[in-house]
Amino acid sequence: MSSNAQAPIIVIAPDSFKGSLSAPEVARAIASGIARALPQAELRLRPMADGGEGTLDALLSAGGRRVPLSVRGAGQASVTAEYGIMPDGTGVLESANVVSITDPVGMQTPVAERSTVGLGELLRALLDTGARRVLIGLGGSSTNDGGAGLLVGLGARLLDESGEAVQPVPAALHRVASIDLNGLDGRLKDCELIAMSDVNNPLNGPQGATAIFGPQKGVSESQVEPLDRAIAHFAGHAHRAFSANEAASRAGAGAAGGLGFALHLLGAQFRSGAEVVAERVGLPQAVEGADWLVTGEGRSDGQTLSGKTPMIAAQMAIKAGATASLLSGAIDRSALESLSRVFSGCFSLTFGPTTLEKAIADAAGLLADSAEQMTRLRYTHKG
Repeated sequence: MSSNAQAPIIVIAPDSFKGSLSAPEVARAIASGIARALPQAELRLRPMADGGEGTLDALLSAGGRRVPLSVRGAGQASVTAEYGIMPDGTGVLESANVVSITDPVGMQTPVAERSTVGLGELLRALLDTGARRVLIGLGGSSTNDGGAGLLVGLGARLLDESGEAVQPVPAALHRVASIDLNGLDGRLKDCELIAMSDVNNPLNGPQGATAIFGPQKGVSESQVEPLDRAIAHFAGHAHRAFSANEAASRAGAGAAGGLGFALHLLGAQFRSGAEVVAERVGLPQAVEGADWLVTGEGRSDGQTLSGKTPMIAAQMAIKAGATASLLSGAIDRSALESLSRVFSGCFSLTFGPTTLEKAIADAAGLLADSAEQMTRLRYTHKG
């Protein structure tokens, strides 16, 4: 690039590299590598997420504050979770911050005994701040309770035939005979809830939460049918209580083990998590006039093109006239051809075999080195 050429504008908009670096940390590491190769470039960092783990970090990278709170985790033990308040007063909840599938303590509890009640507790605390617009990320949850815990955490009561309380866990949902909404937090009526999810599955059946997502959370093959039946039983009573007869069949009801169902009952709007985050961190504005966008995630495969963070970021960049490259921790070779139709270059983190421990420990340095090499390849003979 000649010394008289205009300095390029490069947008850096990665997701987190789960288990090693948050999205802001990934963005900074990539930026440091690009700056070594092209110090005159204007770098615009826009850390991203898609509603799963790291969503709170990405959204608060644009400003705001986080508040820690002790609530019940998936296994009912107390955990320290966080909610966020953005500069305009919008609240942020991340399901994975309360009932994460990567939480070893919660995962030790059998899946039939896990509950989302802590997320309801966290939402009530957020409402106490005066927030009346709340973004809720649904990815990365360990629970499969049909959202029963969320409703109980918000003040609803599940009752058996004797009028006794029923625990909001999958193993007990078959006992529900009625749902009392008298204690449901009244502030929800004036609250705009936005569920961030790319999952379109219904609550029950062959494509429902238990059958499709349950196994990765610990649901055994023999448990699928009875748990799905119990959740459907609970859903029938929930439909009557909320006068919402089609909620279980709506797209997204099966998200996060049925949290989507409970949010449909509460009138939530469902949107692509990556699109919401992109809007909130200003990605559409950042790619205007940009020359290049670098995005990435921990592992890219065929699912990347189905609305995941890198795909949404690339689409915005291409629409604005920029090119997009992918820099991920690993790339599935079988997906490389399809990925290459969207991205001008696809790069993985390591240049050769390495151990998982070393890759995690050296993630920031590897990212910086890879970003430097990508930039030199792109700009050495340009201009």
